[in-house]
Amino acid sequence: MNAENLFQKSIDDKEEFWKKQAQKIDWFKFPEQILSEGENDYPQWFSDGKLNMCYLCIDKHIEDGLGNQAAIIYDSPVTGQKKTYTFNQAKEEISKLAGGLASLGLKKGDTTVIYMPMIPETLFAMLACARIGVIHNVVFGGFAPHELVVRIDDCKPKVLITATAGVEIAKRIPYLPLVEKAIELSQDKVENIIVFNRKLVDNQHEMFDGLIDYQELVEQSTAVDCVAVESTHPLYLLYTSGTTGKPKGITRDTGGYATALKFSMTKIYGVEPGETYWAASDFGWAVGHSFSVYGPLINRNTTIIFEGKPVMTPDAGTFWRIISEYKVSVMFTAPTAIRAIKKEDPNGELVKKYDLTHFKKQFLAGERCDVATLDWFQKHIGVPAIDHWWQTESGWPMLGLMTFDENYSIKRASAGKPIPGYDIKIFDENGYELDAHHEGYLVIKLPLPPGALLGIWNDDERFKKSYLSQYQGYYFSGDGAIKDEDGYVFITGRVDDVINVAGHRLSTSEMEEIVSSHPDVAECAVVGIDDELKGQVPFATVVVKNGSAISEEQMEKDIVQMVRENIGAVACLKSVMTVKRLPKTRSGKILRKLIRTLLDGREFQIPPTIDDENIIGEIQQKIQQYKV
Repeated sequence: MNAENLFQKSIDDKEEFWKKQAQKIDWFKFPEQILSEGENDYPQWFSDGKLNMCYLCIDKHIEDGLGNQAAIIYDSPVTGQKKTYTFNQAKEEISKLAGGLASLGLKKGDTTVIYMPMIPETLFAMLACARIGVIHNVVFGGFAPHELVVRIDDCKPKVLITATAGVEIAKRIPYLPLVEKAIELSQDKVENIIVFNRKLVDNQHEMFDGLIDYQELVEQSTAVDCVAVESTHPLYLLYTSGTTGKPKGITRDTGGYATALKFSMTKIYGVEPGETYWAASDFGWAVGHSFSVYGPLINRNTTIIFEGKPVMTPDAGTFWRIISEYKVSVMFTAPTAIRAIKKEDPNGELVKKYDLTHFKKQFLAGERCDVATLDWFQKHIGVPAIDHWWQTESGWPMLGLMTFDENYSIKRASAGKPIPGYDIKIFDENGYELDAHHEGYLVIKLPLPPGALLGIWNDDERFKKSYLSQYQGYYFSGDGAIKDEDGYVFITGRVDDVINVAGHRLSTSEMEEIVSSHPDVAECAVVGIDDELKGQVPFATVVVKNGSAISEEQMEKDIVQMVRENIGAVACLKSVMTVKRLPKTRSGKILRKLIRTLLDGREFQIPPTIDDENIIGEIQQKIQQYKV
């Protein structure tokens, strides 16, 4: 069956299509109820089935006699470490850690926060939770204590698993002081804190009372078997930026997700069991969950854990070295990484040092990829670079190409065509479907396919308001898009205040809250502006309070530091421009889109609702002074 027929089958006969896909993974109890009503008029898949994600990722392959295959390769140029774990070795680590968690009283349905760097123990912690039905929430190791507090207070974990430090290029980032601060600030105290001591330096002074040593816990514990969970049992929570500034706890199921990931690996990425697959993503993001951990391991691929940066550990040839050394057949990264490599190695000299003959495909996602980067990749690497699009909410691709069908055709600057199961439409604001080449809102007809979010953790109202209330019977993506006459979709960007910085979704309203808390700021606006390397970066415009004597340089320095302390370096806010006043509508709404357009130097139309047109000239003059 070719890609077009596969897609049509998934739309015309959803239940039969996904029943067949579900048969490709091993269930403890195969579901009889393929599609059911669910709550909030939001359908659910496989509700009466039972299975275990850790079993699918590890135990299943051992039972099939493949326990000695490499499951995980750890490559850390920042610490000079390399290590390979077979499925047998991974099972021993994971099952004993799961036993350790059980000995602390954790049971099915409890929650755990994992705040760790790119090391094998992070993956072990995720799978150990899945093994006993504990719901994990992985928090990106670069986030500041405030972000950790928000997640602790929302999901109320019984255990927090962390490490002594992460490493950024050559700099050790101590985690324990950040964890200690977060525990102090959180409303609900975490019962147990497990710490993996990396022993990079003498770090005794960073330890605090009550810590449980990760390695001692594993050594003293008895291995436990996988616990059967319902298909709709939450595997994990992953918090994503929301328009209110408060992150949303996206809840992922187990059975639908496992089914969708198996389908993704074979049909979208076209990777065979036994091959090496590498998603260069942090575990803290959706890509890290789906395609560094669960997807490859379900499909019996060797997955790579890379601790480093694409251009600095030690040079811009690092990606090609890893692909060559471990015979990677398919890779997935953000366009930012390729742009950074292109900037450092414009003529592709470092590429020539490595044997990439077994490298078949490069997938890109997280942000739109520019044509110049695609051209550079094609010229110097010579394998297809395939852009595709999805969200934390979906958990797997929504737009892309079905590369199992060798007749797939790339259309540059497009994110591809709708993936089977995603009945995608482009609507105008009144809910009418638009013709080709007209920009509108990307929406998806319900039911969403298996693997998409179950809802928002403990917040049904917010789930309905954020995704289901805009158009009856449709999921609202929050993205603008254009579809062409061939069915290819071009994503035009967010239609809310969430921006995409190097593939990381960040809320500008959350940043605005921080900026406006500065004692000398009267009002502010934070917008995402174009950036050649990162796609978008935040830019703050502020109005200073009357009577304040603060200098513009000091204001910028203060605000950059405040955002870094409250969100983390990942926010990448480095530009703060002081203005006399912000452009507003006559009703007092700040015209953020106009500010963004002016900062990007693009053509614009004066909004008919603007209160005072003279403000535009004031801001343009200020931009010239700021850039000089």
